Amino acid sequence: MPNWDVIIVGAGHAGAEAALAAAKIGAKSLLLTQTQDNVAAMSCNPAIGGLAKGHLVKEIDALGGAMGQVADQTAIQFRRLNASKGAAVQATRCQSDMIAYKALMRGILESQPGLELRQAEVCALVLEGSRVVGVETRLGEKLTAKAVVLTAGTFLNGLIHIGNRQYPAGRAWEFPSNFLGEQLRALGLRVGRLKTGTTPRLDRRTINFSGLETQPGDDPIRPFSFWNTQVPLPQVPCHITYTTPKTQEVIEKNLHLSAMYSGAITGTGPRYCPSIEDKYKKFPDKARHQVFLEPTSLQSFEIYPNGMSTSLPLEVQVEFIQSILGLEEAKIVRPGYAIEYDYLHPTQLKNSLEHKDLAGFFCAGQINGTSGYEEAAAQGLLAGINAARLALDQEPVVLLRNQAYIGVLIDDLVSKGTEEPYRMFTSRAEYRLSLREDNADLRLSPLGRSLGLLDDGQWSLFEARQASIQRLMGLTQELSVPKDGPSWNLPEKTKVAQFLRHPEAHFADLDPLVQEGSLGELKPFDDEVRFHVETEIKYEGYLKRQEVQVKSYLKVEAIQIPPDFDYQTVPGLSREVQQKLGQARPQTLGQASKISGITPAAITLMMVAIQKSKP
Repeated sequence: MPNWDVIIVGAGHAGAEAALAAAKIGAKSLLLTQTQDNVAAMSCNPAIGGLAKGHLVKEIDALGGAMGQVADQTAIQFRRLNASKGAAVQATRCQSDMIAYKALMRGILESQPGLELRQAEVCALVLEGSRVVGVETRLGEKLTAKAVVLTAGTFLNGLIHIGNRQYPAGRAWEFPSNFLGEQLRALGLRVGRLKTGTTPRLDRRTINFSGLETQPGDDPIRPFSFWNTQVPLPQVPCHITYTTPKTQEVIEKNLHLSAMYSGAITGTGPRYCPSIEDKYKKFPDKARHQVFLEPTSLQSFEIYPNGMSTSLPLEVQVEFIQSILGLEEAKIVRPGYAIEYDYLHPTQLKNSLEHKDLAGFFCAGQINGTSGYEEAAAQGLLAGINAARLALDQEPVVLLRNQAYIGVLIDDLVSKGTEEPYRMFTSRAEYRLSLREDNADLRLSPLGRSLGLLDDGQWSLFEARQASIQRLMGLTQELSVPKDGPSWNLPEKTKVAQFLRHPEAHFADLDPLVQEGSLGELKPFDDEVRFHVETEIKYEGYLKRQEVQVKSYLKVEAIQIPPDFDYQTVPGLSREVQQKLGQARPQTLGQASKISGITPAAITLMMVAIQKSKP
């Protein structure tokens, strides 16, 4: 018998969520990490959430994951992004205390029943034929399981670059995972090479903040979690500064020393998070670049200068940092660096995140070509769920594009793949009007409850919020706004729902009537419930139109392609299309339709052929 139901390799943000999900579902789980001191470490920026990423955190929380609750409890600044725009693109972001975050997440993992956290380096997968049945550690210990989840982050054949110096590492001063990386290549898996980087860290005591723009957090705070988590830490400001002509001069003079431009790096870097070298190389006419000075912890003097990722030599980093306003005397306490690492092309995975050719082997996080803590955690949650369900002989859970940003993320990866670090954006979600932060619990918490990820207390909170939303929605149809008032000019007495359909009308406009008593029945409802109901009313027509689009999407997505389907037998398919489909091996017609070069005509031919092949 296997020692474990599920073994998770790597305890970053993907591994932490995978391990918690698997154990909560009831699978006996083991989480292996090279160092327990860096569980859920924030390797790069000290923040959780952001545009589209905040949606992922809300969805993780709604399903029963931990990221949102841990972020709330360790946040030192909250900001609502795109607050002046539509609700679909508004997003939550918090600065996190990096030290407190990983400490709290480690405590949650260590106290989770059914989960063991152990320090060990995995050097190989153990296979029986085409099935992964466990792992082998560097000390020769063989640990068996019904499913293995690999969340190796940047550790597979990781190589750090600082100027012309390179050294093997999975993260600064941590050993890479070279043995496992080489085994995956030897197994014939399609492996690629990506690159990411981070900024130098500065000593706060050497920065002159007096002339810099202060960026305070929001008041009141709108936290991530739906489960009444507190935000106990003091809230602190960030600061904004700018590069100078001297910065540009230093970087352009030393560009040939950057690992990115010397030819030392072969991996593809993130398009949407360019290094400071990239910014000046690609936008030489831009007069200055913004730099956000972000505190990393209340327990440390370190400052993270967001926007200054670099692979230049340390002495050049010192020179360009000290050319920036307010940083003339700044000291670097940790150098910035670039890191190259192996990833597995995600088109090799099913939409459950199980490998198509290696049964019982799941992958999540940066190993699948993504960037960002939130993308990693979202994948980890689904991989942990499905690894546990495989171990318990249950069907996998698949989230579709109309259900969640997590569904968009995974579908993009397994259908289209990626040749550069993938980052989530609201523009990637074609049904974003209905995939908002404010309704993540309504969309996903019933599923989380059915899987065993939400406890009785959380479910009671969900039911109470759902009832409150339904009650307020009903009141907007019953109660009326008088035609004359301090902030509106209505032709006649109007139902609250009709009033709120106006783009500039809000529940807050009705507060005088609520306080005075004529609309007193609206008083018991909190701001989040009011925001949700108002948004649903304003978007009603658009949402109905989107429902029609969703039905068309589901019709194609529901048609399964048999695993052994022979594309060469489909009349009319070109050889190029046959080859692309044969290589990608999509599971549904919906996945097939997203592959580059697959036309609507080819999908129609496939649909007919699949229908004919059914007995």
